Amino acid sequence: MLFVVSIIMWMVSYWFFLMKMVVIIDWELIYLNSEGVNLMLLLDGMSLLFGGVVMYISSLVILYSDYYMSGDLNLVRFIIMVVMFVFSMMFMIYFPGLVSILIGWDGLGLVSYCLVVYYQNWRSYNSGMLTVLSNRIGDVALLMSIALMSSYGGWDYYNYVISDFDNYLINQVVILIILAGLTKSAQFPFSAWLPAAMAAPTPVSSLVHSSTLVTAGVYLIIRFELLIESYFQYLLVLIGCLTMILAGVCALSEYDLKSIVALSTLSQLGLMISILSLGWSSLSYFHLLTHALFKSMLFLCVGVIIHLLGGGQDIRSMGGLSIQVPITSLFFMVSNFSLCGLPFLAGFYSKDLIMEAMSMYYINWFIFFMFYISIILTIIYSVRVFIYLMMLGGGLGVNYQFEEDLSSIWSMVGLFIGSIVGGALLGWILFDSPIVLVLSLVNKNLVVMIVLLMMLMSYLYFCNNYLFFYFKMFNNYSFYYFLGTLGYLSWLSTFVMGKGIISIENIKVLDMGWLEMIGGQGFYLLFVILSSSGSWLESNNLVLYFVLLLLWLVILGAVGLF
Repeated sequence: MLFVVSIIMWMVSYWFFLMKMVVIIDWELIYLNSEGVNLMLLLDGMSLLFGGVVMYISSLVILYSDYYMSGDLNLVRFIIMVVMFVFSMMFMIYFPGLVSILIGWDGLGLVSYCLVVYYQNWRSYNSGMLTVLSNRIGDVALLMSIALMSSYGGWDYYNYVISDFDNYLINQVVILIILAGLTKSAQFPFSAWLPAAMAAPTPVSSLVHSSTLVTAGVYLIIRFELLIESYFQYLLVLIGCLTMILAGVCALSEYDLKSIVALSTLSQLGLMISILSLGWSSLSYFHLLTHALFKSMLFLCVGVIIHLLGGGQDIRSMGGLSIQVPITSLFFMVSNFSLCGLPFLAGFYSKDLIMEAMSMYYINWFIFFMFYISIILTIIYSVRVFIYLMMLGGGLGVNYQFEEDLSSIWSMVGLFIGSIVGGALLGWILFDSPIVLVLSLVNKNLVVMIVLLMMLMSYLYFCNNYLFFYFKMFNNYSFYYFLGTLGYLSWLSTFVMGKGIISIENIKVLDMGWLEMIGGQGFYLLFVILSSSGSWLESNNLVLYFVLLLLWLVILGAVGLF
């Protein structure tokens, strides 16, 4: 059902792009105290195409889950949570009001947490807590943006994009929206939760943590692009460049297969944020869609390999898989090389267009080199994984009986087609006319030459054991710890924040403890007791008043006698 709906949405989105149609349906749910609560439905080419891609990947992941989760007792619960995730994603895509976005946003965070802790062990619990608390920062930012937008009399930012309102308040809203998008897309310094979320089952990683959930933040910032001022763009491009370089370098020293793919996702998210901040939202959206297709297939291939190896994820224990699982190896090779940007695969069309645009327009040289360095790092760790899995021998795979399941193959075939023709197809849908880029012959072929040259050099390095991180200057524990913790971000997000929160107990003991009891809170309680006593006296009958009168008469008489 999801698969059929996704194909229909792809075709409808093409019609919307071709006719440049936008349909906005606004329902007024309630009107109270001069402020209405509206539910706005936005149908345009961008929302329909993104929703179609999400449904397409979701349908294939659910089919794949029948194989991967076949021995799980809670398979039905797992499928229900995946469907809830898709529903939350659709709510965020098609309803642009901030309250509607918040509902879908919270739904994504809640379902993501439930899926990360699905295996119910300590590692999953810790990863889930880091994931949900990191995303709560974005939730709070959205709540604050709703409070600011309410001063305009509504929460549908789409009505205010083309209006001339107070720039100061709009900038505050944009800052909060950018913060929410950065946390959901795991940008620096909120990057630690994405590698930790790999504790979830591999189908979850394929759907949630590679192609849909993490791109929701990028999609949100794309929607707010018209409100982003230039000084926000400078900050975003620096954050994006820092994220993609840090993730690329850390992936070179990683041996966990799922962590390497997660770091590659983090690097591509940094590329999307960077190119978006430079004003090319259409190119960022194009790369978002192509990346979703080949990265979800890459995760599915990784899941098959891990499943057949009995849960092992260390690439040093793998090798020779191209002989044992040839079909999965073919799919893995196509998705991996599409990540590198090999010509005429899906990733090539978006990456080549991005780098050609960078070469044509005047761009800071620092940013220019950061983009090319990130591409080089992507090629190096992609070739490294390919050689470890497919070419090197002596792995533990010889101890297992391999049998590729038909349902997993069919699910990967759909994404395989997307990884082959998805780039060209999406390019035809998104751009009704060709993008004309006038470049010299060297600049035109620079990206292709770098991709091919670095793939050849990486192959020669790794096949001859001249490994980059075996150099003596890098062969020490501190350097590996720095890379393994993603530049100490994992340590900062857990240990430092935990110790900082626990240290607040001193405030509870002192300022909010006995100092309060002998200070403001103590006097408050004293006055409450005195006033309660007075009210008790006032609420009694006349007998008490006569007794008190007689008592005072006795006292006064005694005083008069003495």
